[in-house]
Amino acid sequence: MAAKVVTVAFEGVEARRVDVEVQLTGGNIAFAVVGLADKAVAESRERVRGAFAGLGLSMPGKRIVANLAPADLPKEGTHFDLPIALAVLGVMGVIPPDALDGWAAMGELSLDGRIVACAGALPAAMAAGAMDLGLICPEACGPEAAWAGGTRILAPRSLVALINHFRGSQVLGPPVPGPVIEGERVRDLRDVKGQEQGKRALEIAAAGGHNLLFVGPPGSGKSMLAQRLPGLLPPLTSQELLETSMVHSVAGLIARGALTRARPFRSPHHSASMAALTGGGLRAKPGEVSLAHNGVLFLDELPEFGVQALDSLRAPLETGEVMVARANAHIRYPARVQLVAAMNPCRCGHGGAGRGACGKAPRCIRDYQGRVSGPLIDRIDLAVDMPAVTAADLALPAASEGSAEVAARVATARRLQADRAEDLMPGTAETLNGRAEGELLERICALDEAGRALLAKAAEAGRISARGWTRTLRLSRTIADLEGAGSVKRVHIAEALAHRRTSTAGEMEGVV
Repeated sequence: MAAKVVTVAFEGVEARRVDVEVQLTGGNIAFAVVGLADKAVAESRERVRGAFAGLGLSMPGKRIVANLAPADLPKEGTHFDLPIALAVLGVMGVIPPDALDGWAAMGELSLDGRIVACAGALPAAMAAGAMDLGLICPEACGPEAAWAGGTRILAPRSLVALINHFRGSQVLGPPVPGPVIEGERVRDLRDVKGQEQGKRALEIAAAGGHNLLFVGPPGSGKSMLAQRLPGLLPPLTSQELLETSMVHSVAGLIARGALTRARPFRSPHHSASMAALTGGGLRAKPGEVSLAHNGVLFLDELPEFGVQALDSLRAPLETGEVMVARANAHIRYPARVQLVAAMNPCRCGHGGAGRGACGKAPRCIRDYQGRVSGPLIDRIDLAVDMPAVTAADLALPAASEGSAEVAARVATARRLQADRAEDLMPGTAETLNGRAEGELLERICALDEAGRALLAKAAEAGRISARGWTRTLRLSRTIADLEGAGSVKRVHIAEALAHRRTSTAGEMEGVV
């Protein structure tokens, strides 16, 4: 006798089909799970036994073999409990043989028969719908899975409720999608006194999706400005909301199906490992750069991060995705983020000028900033030197312009970028200036003679690399968009070059 139930295994945010086949055979009484299962899946045997005992059911007095096919696909996680239990119930005749046709299942079992929440309900529901199947998931995951749209969802609280549903003595209604909630209260840019150059850079970065670095002494407002960036960004679009929620679902960060259109803002501590930043670990979970997909990754105290951890971000910042390599699999996570970083000029904090100046300058400055590699700095579009806040700055009244006013200009600039990209190259409406490339970049950044001469002069002086040339074009286009200018002029190129990070002071002298 045999029975089969469909479930999924996760490779990044992709859910791949797995067939759970259970067979009863003669021989010694045993319960074997085969098919490249990890320890959590192998332990399903004991959880299934305990759940059956909690329901007053006895396991068959035969040899039980549960095969997870395809056998060469790694199986990880506790969500295999429910499909294995359902297949055993099917082969025992407790559930009608054809009841499970047209359904996929996932869920962890407790020893009293309850079906416990597990990660990945949303991508599992999306995959089930693509296979023209419904999804059986825990009650706690039902509101999340219901966001999949047309997929049929059953979300029982316990195994006995599911058995009664299939036997016709109880009817389970479909769950409703969870709420769309507001994100955390955003902090207002009006709270920041002084630092007009930093505010200008923050607005440019928000308008074009550019990477940003603040450099300044402690208390100069670097983190304060960075924390106000989410208040300048528009809400997630429907497509971005789905992409971001898929990552958060796999990571188990969606509670009761509640989604938010607020863009992610992730701020890992500088002790974070390479796996914590880019993903990996025992089960290759998404890292901070993927959890910030379509949002902001803020790295405070940038040079204090490990060198390898920082350099592992170089590829994701270019490609917008992370590839976690394993011996038997390559797992891909989306990682299209806006990087915002902050750092002191040196370990002492104040650098080589002003009150509290470092007595070891310039060596201390060079050694400290040298902990961040040149290739990573080259991927940062704007770098702002933040002076210390003075008593005169603190005595100023609140700024007349806050986050709402700046966000309106940012939204206007982003709509302009979307409309222009769609007109020039249909299908690229979601492309911000910060990610424009190839033909699209050439068409939106046609320079006048004076602007091209200035950019060429900077390149010849060693001011910018080939990547820096491209990023300067993107940045100048955003500056022009904020002004409502139809073309990129010399003044826009000059401001963009002024924001490019240099290794020595005064390197731009004689260029602009």
